[in-house]
Amino acid sequence: MSFSDDLEKYEEAQAGEDFIEEKSPAERLRMFSKALFYAILAAFVLKTFVVEAFRIPTGSMEKTLLVGDFLLVNKFIYGASTPRRIPFTELEIPRVTLPAFKDPERKDVVVFEYPGDRDQVRPQERVNYIKRLIGVPGDTIRIVNKVVFVNGKEFFRPPGIQYVSSHTKPAEEAEYRIFPRGAFWNEDNYGPVVVPKKGQTVELNYRNIELWRTIINRELDSEAVRVEGRNIYILDKPASKYTVQKNYYFMMGDNRDDSADSRFWGFVPRDKIIGKAFIVYWSWDPAKTNILDILASVKWNRVARLIR
Repeated sequence: MSFSDDLEKYEEAQAGEDFIEEKSPAERLRMFSKALFYAILAAFVLKTFVVEAFRIPTGSMEKTLLVGDFLLVNKFIYGASTPRRIPFTELEIPRVTLPAFKDPERKDVVVFEYPGDRDQVRPQERVNYIKRLIGVPGDTIRIVNKVVFVNGKEFFRPPGIQYVSSHTKPAEEAEYRIFPRGAFWNEDNYGPVVVPKKGQTVELNYRNIELWRTIINRELDSEAVRVEGRNIYILDKPASKYTVQKNYYFMMGDNRDDSADSRFWGFVPRDKIIGKAFIVYWSWDPAKTNILDILASVKWNRVARLIR
């Protein structure tokens, strides 16, 4: 083989290394679609099982959280689950729940599905709330002159706790909206009430049935409780006892005088708790509409603030 033959082969090899095959439009579309699919899948898994962003629309958690705060919620820690219903519909579907690393604890700031108004079996609308967890299953909650007691001890006062009014409603001034129906309590003087615990068997009578009516109806997903005089019926059968099927939690807003919470609509079941809020990643004034005003309203001192 001559030197010229070797040189020719070398040049052909070099040309081959520099050659890049051009993809057809169909092939490029296929590759783009594949990349987009994996990106959407990764975002879905992250949002469903790990962390999700939420925005604060009301002042019920001031000054801990402000209107216009954007925060991240850890869903993984409490055991995230697949969606409860088909997107854009009210059709519920079987869900898969991951094991929890821990159960919700007192003082946690948590996001949860609103369980419904005091007397509702199901909520009229699907909305998420954020509150501070006050009581876990089995705790005894009592409020005396706006001071919260858990198991007889004064509860932790968050640094941002706020009261709109210095006026305290006297204990004898009953609030008709309070939970449970018929209780002679108000938001400033409340209880004592025991947070229901899974497996707990309670004696039912005409004096306490209003405390348990909503819980039983929601667990059985129907207007299951009927009272005739002093006789109690569950699913049309005489009942003197009931065994609680779920663990429940008592929630309150840090803005105690301006918060619709467990004092008004009752306990939150464990399966409606979505996750724990842990950081504010952005904050501005949502009332602003002009772009310059919006930029000027950014609360830089709240960005990257941990939620306690």
